[in-house]
Amino acid sequence: MNSVYSSSIDTTTKGRPEPQAQKEVSDVLSYQDERIAHLVRLCARGFNRSLARRLAQHKITFGQWVFLRILWKREGLTLSQLSEAANLTAPTTHTALTKMEKLDLIRRRKVQNDGRRQFTFMTDKGRKLQKELEPLAVDANEAALAGIPEEQREVLRTNLITILENLEKDEAEAEARGLKVPATRSNFGDS
Repeated sequence: MNSVYSSSIDTTTKGRPEPQAQKEVSDVLSYQDERIAHLVRLCARGFNRSLARRLAQHKITFGQWVFLRILWKREGLTLSQLSEAANLTAPTTHTALTKMEKLDLIRRRKVQNDGRRQFTFMTDKGRKLQKELEPLAVDANEAALAGIPEEQREVLRTNLITILENLEKDEAEAEARGLKVPATRSNFGDS
């Protein structure tokens, strides 16, 4: 087989590779050769897209789902608590909550004890969505896990939890050494 980077690949069909070249590309990009970190990222993206397609039928975005899911479990959270729970930045959380409030899914209000911070609560409309939307997440999970026996699913779950714990430990150790995750718009190399 020629390398996918070889000049012998014919791309004369309106800029698209010939079928043989497409096969060679898929051979080179085999999942078997990928690092686990990359496979997990691809799986997470696939899970998100699968659920997003289902949620769109109910006019809910994946970003809104993230916060609905958190608030169904525990209401009365601040913006910073929601950001931390969703693993998102405060500005991203603020934007999502503003849109969700306009859709009458949540209400933000100050409480008597703490007049500075706003706390987020579900509306009846937001609460009622739980019965409609949670089954969609179950469907997306089942689609992804089709063909994997239950005992292997439990092994996968256990291993993923171990990976998460290892990464949390790695991050804590890095922070203790003064290492931080750079902002997504860091300009490394700019003088």
